[in-house]
Amino acid sequence: MPKIKSNKAAAKRFSATGTGKYSRNKAFSSHILTTKTTKRKRNLRKSKIVDSTNVRQVARLLPYL
Repeated sequence: MPKIKSNKAAAKRFSATGTGKYSRNKAFSSHILTTKTTKRKRNLRKSKIVDSTNVRQVARLLPYL
């Protein structure tokens, strides 16, 4: 059986944690930052764990992560 290719777009956006979960960065933090509050921008810097409803989709895109 041949190896499955990882989706490179997904590989750049998701990474595995030590416990096997997937982490992601938050959206809406790249431009038009003058209208966003400092608190909102600070919270956007933090990473999040991928929601349980999307774990199966991410795992399919990244079979060896």
